[in-house]
Amino acid sequence: MNVELHIEELVLHGFAPGDRYRIGDAVERELSRLFAEQGTPPSLARGGDFGRLDGGSFEAKPGSRAETIGIQAAQAVYGGLRR
Repeated sequence: MNVELHIEELVLHGFAPGDRYRIGDAVERELSRLFAEQGTPPSLARGGDFGRLDGGSFEAKPGSRAETIGIQAAQAVYGGLRR
């Protein structure tokens, strides 16, 4: 199954604006990995279209790298799709 996922806006609070591109790139890589390894979540396999998705929250340790934050954000988004 081919899936096209478009995230118009990813809202993260408490992170440096200068990290946004590295966080975004890490989100994209991690979501690709999750889809490849764990498959398409049932909500999307049924043709789901989300106007808004609440991926919940995650805790980032102070001083976490942007890439780590992106991975955590992607896992939260993927988890939200699985609900």
